[in-house]
Formats: sequence, structure tokens, C-alpha cells
Amino acid sequence: MYSSHGPPLDFARLADDRRLTPGVRAVAAGARRRATRDGDRLVDTAHLLHSLLEGDPAAREACDGGTGRMPRVLGYLVQRSIGYGLRWSGAVEETGAVPALVPVPVPLPGPVAVPRPAGCVAGSGAVEEGGWSPAAAAAVRRAVHLARRRGRTRATGLDLLDALAADPACRAREVLRAAGLDVSRYRGDGPVAS
Repeated sequence: MYSSHGPPLDFARLADDRRLTPGVRAVAAGARRRATRDGDRLVDTAHLLHSLLEGDPAAREACDGGTGRMPRVLGYLVQRSIGYGLRWSGAVEETGAVPALVPVPVPLPGPVAVPRPAGCVAGSGAVEEGGWSPAAAAAVRRAVHLARRRGRTRATGLDLLDALAADPACRAREVLRAAGLDVSRYRGDGPVAS
């Protein structure tokens, strides 16, 4: 989707992908563990943000930008399963990746069973990427793309923070906005651009 360099990212095996720094691979593994622990079927951008801010000091510092709001951001992320994120429970985060599959009515003679496409989440129209929401998968792809555009072979935590901030409707950006952070400064030539 975002990169024509190398094979597509395999979200079931991100821990082995050399296009991500060891730190970002650890963030991805942490996000997957967090989703599993929270009882979520898919890793979403809020899981990624939480793991990123806990594990990457440079991303945490860039995200805070001297505002002192990092405890508030982490507070929202911790409350995910008991408060702030309850409305996300059972819903697939579809923004940022592929448009939802829209069924096109086609007249067929008699009853026909139409199989759901591989990876399609029942009732949502979204396609999973190895247990990742479309928005989270798009953020990781975009981080790889940003690293290449910036002349690097591996995506860093700052690339991932930029990628999360680039999706105006993702859960990670929603958390940052709710905590009172201006995410527009993370993108392009802002403080986290490297």
C-alpha cells in the first residue's frame, strides 16, 4: 500500500521484519500482548500508541513536546478497558487503511451462499491483517514509508508516531486530542520529523 520496496509487511511476523528498528518491533509485540490481555481480537492504533509511549523515550518526549500532558495521555490509555475505550469494545477500527468492502447487489437465481473474503471481520466489512485493525496496519506501513522517504531503511518510533498522527480518525489520535495535545505538530516537518 505505502511502499513498493520489498515484500508486503507480514503482520503475523513483524518481530522479524528488518524494515522496523528493534524498538519498533518490540512496540508491535507489546501492542499485540496488550490487545490480547485486554481481550481485544485486533491490535488497534491505541494499543500501538500505548506500547510506543511506554517503550520509546524519544517518541514519548516528542509526543509530550514539553506540555506535561503525558500522564494524562497514559491515563486515557490505561482506562481503555474500564472507561475511556469501552465504546471501542467489539468494534473494528477501519480508518486509515482500506475502504470498507461495500456489498454490491447482484441478482442471482435462487439462494446462493457467498463466502466471506479471507480476513473479513464479520459484520464490519473491514479486512484484518494478521490480527491487526486496518488502521493499525496502515500506521505501520506508513511508518516504513516515512522512514524510506527520510532516507532510512528502518522505521523508528518517531516514524510510527508521525504515522499515527497522520490518520485523523484513528483511536490513537483521538486519545491524543482528548488529552489536549495538538497532533498536527507531529507530522511533516514538525518536532518528530527526523
